[in-house]
Amino acid sequence: TKKFEEILWKIAETLVIEIKHIQYQKMMHHHAILLVKYLCEETIKLDHVLASSILKKPLHIAAANGAHEVVEEILYSFPSAAYFLNKQKQLFLHIAIANRRERVFNLIYQFEDLGHQFLRVIDMSRNNGLHLAGYLERSSEFNIKTSAVGAALQMQREIQWFKEVEKCSLPQDKERKNDQGKTPMELFSETHEKLIKEGGKWMKDTSTSCTIVAALIVTIVFAATITVPGGNNEGSNNSDNGFPVFSKEKAFIIFAIADAIALVLSSSSVLVFLSILTSRYEADDFLKVLPIRVLVGLVTLFLSIIFMVVAFGATTFLVFGHKKAWILIPVATSACLPVSLFASLQFPLLFDMLKSTCGPGIFGKQGDRKLY
Repeated sequence: TKKFEEILWKIAETLVIEIKHIQYQKMMHHHAILLVKYLCEETIKLDHVLASSILKKPLHIAAANGAHEVVEEILYSFPSAAYFLNKQKQLFLHIAIANRRERVFNLIYQFEDLGHQFLRVIDMSRNNGLHLAGYLERSSEFNIKTSAVGAALQMQREIQWFKEVEKCSLPQDKERKNDQGKTPMELFSETHEKLIKEGGKWMKDTSTSCTIVAALIVTIVFAATITVPGGNNEGSNNSDNGFPVFSKEKAFIIFAIADAIALVLSSSSVLVFLSILTSRYEADDFLKVLPIRVLVGLVTLFLSIIFMVVAFGATTFLVFGHKKAWILIPVATSACLPVSLFASLQFPLLFDMLKSTCGPGIFGKQGDRKLY
């Protein structure tokens, strides 16, 4: 008992420390925003040129690092800061796009109808905002080398960025060429070629492996349908001649239903993964089509495993567990192992892909305060 109490106290102390740390971080964040607000209020009292020289560098650093509260406060206090240019002749919005800082980019929706004007501005390389969205994010090089899954999800995120910036740009900006003579779409296709290749390779490898597993399940459950547990009734005088011996047992009904569902789901999984293998692997396919197919394929495969295990449990009970209810305990326990193993290995991927594909998205208006 004492040891148990000591363990509880240690856990409580650890949790309290973590909670205190979170509260401390929130307090520091709040105080930092108040400090920024105070500094902005004091800075705008100075001469316009002096105030511009003071606020320019902090604005661009905040935009590059995703500190959207700091950027918003500077823009609200000093509206002309929206037109500050860095050494590459880029606005804060260009910096946010180049560094993939969605919280800073979302401030464009608080400018009402002025957002497209910022995106039209060209930098030293004659890149507009859409050109910068067409370049591959720097951190993507790391993702490509370390994780094929990361490459697939990163490709999806890159397309989401390009589509969102394209939506906010004027039609003529989509065809504007930079100093390399390339339009934003041409630039996107060129810089993302390797990412598309790596993401497509992961999709193919995953689909191939899952197709083999799903095909094995189809074979198993189809064979179980033909060779039912207990065999069939035989004898010319029997009215149930040809019917399964356990056809009137509840466990047999469970087996039949679970086996049929497993067959349908595993067959569906095979077809879905085959559609992934035969895909064109165009850039736009990574936005919705391929991720949704992977999700559907993995979910149907997971469910088919569950129903196959249920059918196995029902069969085991029919053959060995007659009048021995206790046999359900080891059967159920062993049946949970493959299901839980598959869930623990695949659910993180499913969650990330579901959130990225069907979630609320990372773009949209995040405040009611009007800027400029």
